[in-house]
Amino acid sequence: MVGLKEAHSKFVEHLKKQGRSSATVLAYGKDIEQLTNFLDELKKSQVHEVNTKDLQAFMAKLVKEGYTPKSISRKTNSTKTFFRFLKISDIVTDDPAALLAHPKFEMKPPRILSKMEYRALRDSARDDTRLSAIIELLLQTGIRIGELAKLKLPDVTFGENGRAGELHVPAGESYPERTVPLNKASETALKRYLEIRPETKEETLFITKTGRPLLVRNIRTAIDRYFRLAGIKDAKVNDLRHTFVAHHLMAGTSLVLVSKLAGHKRLATTEKYLNLIQSRLDKPIKLEEL
Repeated sequence: MVGLKEAHSKFVEHLKKQGRSSATVLAYGKDIEQLTNFLDELKKSQVHEVNTKDLQAFMAKLVKEGYTPKSISRKTNSTKTFFRFLKISDIVTDDPAALLAHPKFEMKPPRILSKMEYRALRDSARDDTRLSAIIELLLQTGIRIGELAKLKLPDVTFGENGRAGELHVPAGESYPERTVPLNKASETALKRYLEIRPETKEETLFITKTGRPLLVRNIRTAIDRYFRLAGIKDAKVNDLRHTFVAHHLMAGTSLVLVSKLAGHKRLATTEKYLNLIQSRLDKPIKLEEL
């Protein structure tokens, strides 16, 4: 017999050995911890004691607690993956999660900022040199917020003698290494920021006033604040990346090149934007015109 706590630990180790990203391992781990805590309330501590009704009761409890269908679907997926692992590992003979259904929900399409919205966002952050550079870089290069937070000073190369500047984006746990060109808008914003960047031995590009690396959550909070100040509703940080992809496709940039610049692992990810831009944008907009 294997206890739920022990099974939880084995599952986490299994994910790590599979090479899953630390964020994925953490998310799955927390979901299953939440499940095992619920099962403990039902006085069930062994994996063989769990049945489908127990899992359905857990999902029902999440609904009552106000979790969104999308969050519950993710936890359903974690639960299914957990018990599938237990069955493959011969820890259980029957899979109680096999009949567990995902809640129905509609995936909202990516939010694409209009030319007017981006100008309003940039104007709202005009007096914040650091955030202006961050916003400009996210939109003009399409990098992820996690990638931006990890950038080092040597990753930025400014253009000279007619050559365009470049941004080196190091490989992440699930993202490829790549080089993205810097246009004049992003170069100008970066140079302004570097003029006021605090003197420190820290090589991280974006830092706090005390010289410590700026965290993702702080960047996200600050940009959300400027979205509100600019009067831009229903927009998130990732929408700057969506805007980069959509506008490049509308401007006629090849699908393969956009996919490479955005660091998409699959071309199919980039292709999903094609139908979106046909219905959302009236005409091509070049990033340099923003």
